[in-house]
Amino acid sequence: MKAKYAALRGTRDLLPEEIGHWLYLEQAVRDVFGRYRFHEIRTPVLEATELFARSVGESTDIVHKEMYTIQRGDESISLRPENTASVVRAFVQHNLHRSIADGFPARYYYIGPMFRYERPQKGRQRQFHQIGAEVLGSADPLCDAETLEMLCRFLDELGIGDRELVLNSLGDPDCRSRYRAALVDWLEPRREQLCEDCRRKSADNPLRVFDCKVKEDQALLIDAPEIASFLGDEAAEHFSAVRALLDRYGIAYRVDPRMVRGLDYYQRTVFEVVSTGLGSQNAILGGGRYDGLVRELGGPEVPGFGFAIGMERLVSLMPEDRVVAGAADLVMICLGQEGLDGGVDLARRLRAAGLNVAMPVAVRPMGAQMKRAGRTGAAFALFVGADELEAGRFGLKNLETGEQVTVDERELLIRLGVNT
Repeated sequence: MKAKYAALRGTRDLLPEEIGHWLYLEQAVRDVFGRYRFHEIRTPVLEATELFARSVGESTDIVHKEMYTIQRGDESISLRPENTASVVRAFVQHNLHRSIADGFPARYYYIGPMFRYERPQKGRQRQFHQIGAEVLGSADPLCDAETLEMLCRFLDELGIGDRELVLNSLGDPDCRSRYRAALVDWLEPRREQLCEDCRRKSADNPLRVFDCKVKEDQALLIDAPEIASFLGDEAAEHFSAVRALLDRYGIAYRVDPRMVRGLDYYQRTVFEVVSTGLGSQNAILGGGRYDGLVRELGGPEVPGFGFAIGMERLVSLMPEDRVVAGAADLVMICLGQEGLDGGVDLARRLRAAGLNVAMPVAVRPMGAQMKRAGRTGAAFALFVGADELEAGRFGLKNLETGEQVTVDERELLIRLGVNT
């Protein structure tokens, strides 16, 4: 039967059979990021629209045409399209910069939904979920390299090996200003050869043309000036130091002199991790350095570095065995009304001891119960009837091997690995 209501286009339900992969992913975040002393932070999904206009950039596609915004009188609020701006806003609002010690920056991570109005496709939704990490309080190349090393260890934990780390440096604001002027001069006589979107970008934010996916534009831009030629000594030395540290960590990478990021706050190191398994949108994550963002949002001069990862994309790349099992330890087969009545108290005691127990809520034929038990993924079936309850001994069947033994309650707990 066709449903009267369906999830909105660009959104989807995560059903119980999928959740095990998401739980594994979230646990891996907490395990791996925790080893590097990152701490979880949670921010609202609603923020002032101006926060994203000031941080992400008014001329970016995100602010220009992808945000979900509500206007009520003079107040404009938006569903967050990304979370770095929100983390930095919280960092400033709560004076978290006071916790930064020399050489020990603040480290945060987040997990949650984001929202962008864009054309849904494989790995790209209007409501999507991101994992992100932010380091606030260090401009040292080691900060960049160590965070990238953590990221690679995290992807290893997920079993995602078919990947490539791609780096570039956007320099500091002075470098970018010189490069922007040179790029505008180069683009101007070729403007009419660009797609309509790139013509707009060439006027508003010319570095964004390198994000274009139109093949004809990509071919044209091969001959454009490279920002590496405009890096000052300090920015060039910083990028060289980051690469040397990655070499020391044994992390492979490729430098792409035309790679930029979709948010205006990035400078110096920027990066993406790309995969060949996702169709046209092969970037699975990206990030970089944003040394001016804290000041831009009203805080002190605090440098930052971070990244964000699309969780849907990660789940699509993870091997099937990366899953948190959700099956019951055992299923009760309740024989008649007495078995069901006595099973209620037995199930309560077993659950209190730490077991995951499934049981029927009404009297059902044993055959139907066994058929259901096989579909639950449970390891064992426990037979509970009037005779079993009176004797205090129950039939325990291994649903994989078919072996069946008789046990009392204490023996049952021992067999299922519960300390008694």
